[in-house]
Amino acid sequence: MGMAITFGFNQIISHGFGLFLFAALVPLMQADIDISHWYLATIGAATQLAYLAGAMVLGLLGHRLDSARLLLLSGTITSVLLLSMAFLQSPLAILVVLVLMAASAAICWGGIVELITRYGHPSQRATSLSTAASGTAWGYGLNGLIILLVVPMMGWRGGWIAAAVMGALTVVATVLILKRLRKPQAQAAQEIVPAMGAKQLLRTIFKERTAFLSSLILFLVGFATMPFSTWLNTYLAELNLPAALGGYTWSIIGLSGMAAGFLAGKLADRKGSSIALLFIFGGFALGIVAFIYDPAKFVLVAGFGYGLMYFPIWGILAGWVSKHYGSKATMQINGIGMVTFGLGGALGNMIAGAIQEATGSLGDLYGLIGFASVILTLLAVYIHWTERQPSEPFVEAV
Repeated sequence: MGMAITFGFNQIISHGFGLFLFAALVPLMQADIDISHWYLATIGAATQLAYLAGAMVLGLLGHRLDSARLLLLSGTITSVLLLSMAFLQSPLAILVVLVLMAASAAICWGGIVELITRYGHPSQRATSLSTAASGTAWGYGLNGLIILLVVPMMGWRGGWIAAAVMGALTVVATVLILKRLRKPQAQAAQEIVPAMGAKQLLRTIFKERTAFLSSLILFLVGFATMPFSTWLNTYLAELNLPAALGGYTWSIIGLSGMAAGFLAGKLADRKGSSIALLFIFGGFALGIVAFIYDPAKFVLVAGFGYGLMYFPIWGILAGWVSKHYGSKATMQINGIGMVTFGLGGALGNMIAGAIQEATGSLGDLYGLIGFASVILTLLAVYIHWTERQPSEPFVEAV
């Protein structure tokens, strides 16, 4: 598990810090830097576009890039950028740095997927991928610790410096683990399906079942989870519920995500990816349906289901795809999946804004999210059912 844990720390640096630490520290930064609400909105849109661009680069050009060097480059750049955030005064410079870290985060995860698929033991592949993916959840928790422990002593600038130091240590650990993986005895077997050019990749996405379903699932995951997280506190305020309830919910999301990465991945390796998908989608759907029924009573349940599904899904799907494709092709398909996830999230947030504008309430939005969660569960049932079918044609007895 050394590889999975080390790569999980890369997720903490790239996603937990690179994508989410700014949101945690920006209220404190605004006391010293003139970061307007307009700039915050611009940063949100620009970083999402940058993440999509990074994912698209992986999908279309990933087969030409060395994943180990890509991961080290991403970690080094992110660590340097995290450090620079402690000294920046210009909102424009902050915007540029956050955009670069968002693109680097997408590239980092793609490199992790390819390396674990190539060097990880097939019987533990989903566990390793999901454990690494749950590093984002651990990043949530560490962001909280930075605010509680580092900021009171060193200010918000000290928070960025602490993140950069952890990033540098992670790069060193990554160098050591990659040296061990690249020994001759660690080399993987012949690729099942080699890397693909851009045209072949797009043809594969639209024509081959596994690649298409993976991209469709991530589109629906983005459609359901991005609006859920973006509008949750606003909806709770609309219902006149205590603001602390939102804080507790985010804590539950992080805690459940920390554990779910390893446990759901282990379930996928032992019982099959379809069972793991059914488990996490079913848990998410039950939580959302309960939340729709009684938001005040079941918002923590919805948060638990969100964490149970959102963090492991990346590893479980990548592990499932890797059973049908080689490591480079898996990384490319995963890159397109990140793009569809972003498109789904953007569509969901646009619909959410339209619903609030038209009705003055977000209740219908969570009904739509509940519908999407049921569709995801049905897709997991379909995958499980079809993969249980015998490979040979059925011959009816006479």
